[in-house]
Amino acid sequence: ITVKSSNQDPVTAAREGDNPLKEEPWETTLKTTKIRVQAAEFGGHEVSLWDLLQSRFIPEESREELLELYRAGELSLEQVRTVVSTIVSRAAAARAE
Repeated sequence: ITVKSSNQDPVTAAREGDNPLKEEPWETTLKTTKIRVQAAEFGGHEVSLWDLLQSRFIPEESREELLELYRAGELSLEQVRTVVSTIVSRAAAARAE
């Protein structure tokens, strides 16, 4: 798994999109931070952390906990990347067996 990070801080990234839904800066950061995923249907493409968190590979309970910890500042973006990539890799490997 290769990680490509957004080079903008969450506040700057949020202002540029000025979405009428007023997306939260942390959500924008997750949507603009890409990971290259070799596993499963992602087949080597870059996928946002947000899309991976919403995928079938991340159980709802885990997704909610990760988002809560990230929003609270208890997990860094790098930690979220690591956890998400590990969960996706393990889930894909388990499905391949």
